[in-house]
Amino acid sequence: MLRMLGLGLFVALAGAAGCASTAPKTTEQRATLDTDAQSAVAEMTAADSDLKSMLDQAAGYVVFPNIRQGGFIVGGAGGRGVLYEHGKQVGYAQLSQASVGAQLGGQSYAEIVVLRDQAAVDRMKSKEFDVGGQASAIAVKAGAAASTSFTDDGIAVFVNPKKGAMINVSLTGQRVKYSG
Repeated sequence: MLRMLGLGLFVALAGAAGCASTAPKTTEQRATLDTDAQSAVAEMTAADSDLKSMLDQAAGYVVFPNIRQGGFIVGGAGGRGVLYEHGKQVGYAQLSQASVGAQLGGQSYAEIVVLRDQAAVDRMKSKEFDVGGQASAIAVKAGAAASTSFTDDGIAVFVNPKKGAMINVSLTGQRVKYSG
């Protein structure tokens, strides 16, 4: 049992360590992240045209084009993203996630955290912003954004699975840290 917990913890920490700093360090890494974020938005809005309208009306959104998640009882996930305010790029963000419970596997996915109003954007930029427990992620498909409502804190989360498989019935918390 201890061996399984140790393996799960290793997977969780390895996922989070892959994105230890918020902003990419080099110009090339920033350009790659920027391009990947734009591609993720294009792919997700092509799957659900209502998402484009939601992004256009939102005060801001954070795009995480490649989040890696893994777990075995204990799990974790991490990825870097780009913050857009009124459609313009304003900085970078890091997502980290920890979970414990019935889970097994690994996967990667893209995620967009939509910030309805300026107050939500300001909260996200001022400190570490907790997403987990506030919102459930909605899988991107035609019509999903039209039927999605924001939480009381003014956020909505959309995910687009890429590859892998994960069975996950666990307590999970996501945290986003901003870097201008």
